[in-house]
Amino acid sequence: MSFVSVDDLLKGAEAGGYAVGAFNCNNMEIVQAIVRAAEIEKAPVIMQASQGAIKYAGISFIVAMAREAASSVKIPVALHLDHGTGFDQIMWCIRSGFSSVMIDGSKKPLEENIAITRQVISCSYPLGISVEAELGKIGGTEDDITVSEREAMFTDPEEVRYFVEKTGVGSLAVAIGTAHGRYKGDPRLDFERLKQIRSKVDIPIVLHGSSGVPDDQITEAIRLGVRKVNIDTNIREAFVDAVRHAAGQNPDEIDPRKILGPARDAATEIIREKIRLFGSSGKA
Repeated sequence: MSFVSVDDLLKGAEAGGYAVGAFNCNNMEIVQAIVRAAEIEKAPVIMQASQGAIKYAGISFIVAMAREAASSVKIPVALHLDHGTGFDQIMWCIRSGFSSVMIDGSKKPLEENIAITRQVISCSYPLGISVEAELGKIGGTEDDITVSEREAMFTDPEEVRYFVEKTGVGSLAVAIGTAHGRYKGDPRLDFERLKQIRSKVDIPIVLHGSSGVPDDQITEAIRLGVRKVNIDTNIREAFVDAVRHAAGQNPDEIDPRKILGPARDAATEIIREKIRLFGSSGKA
């Protein structure tokens, strides 16, 4: 199966009242874990690659692995660029085979964010490529994109209405209290702000930095209109913990498959858990 549009997956999520999981891939084992988990759960799934993943593996390897994985299963799979920050980079990903891109202009003034989002949309939509944008700054660190806790600010619901009217973007990542990476304290999502955002616009809302958010808060966010939930840190934790355990149990082992195989299994299980939490199990 070829890659599908993220917009198509989120339309189904909107109609069904669930969210589609968007899982970051950094190597072959995690790519395999994502599609294996989604196939077992019979769920639509979004594989996404960050700038860091592309630098590490190379865009040709990312696309080839993701395409091979998608062709091996019957569930719908999208390939999405996570946190694209430049027009040229986004066009490179589209030419390479991505079915969806994110333009993150959240660090820019509002009008500049609108301008670059419109520029990306003007080239992407005619090709059937989905576009996600971001409004408001999400705290924490993801790859080379860092926003200090002091600088982080929540999304203004009124700006959301204006932004969507001016851009026509398909989905929007908002800042309501999540953070990239590991949390330093207990996250508390601003559900009242999310309600206000949803009252202003009728497009799918995206929740970044969802690893470590308590399950009940994720469930409530989905009930209030979140349709795409990003997970990266939880996968890394499960994967690396399994590598450490396997290496520690067998310090003389030199076969990487016996070290990375259990890590792939651990990643598969955490992804399956998230798919069930998001309500997308059985929705493929």
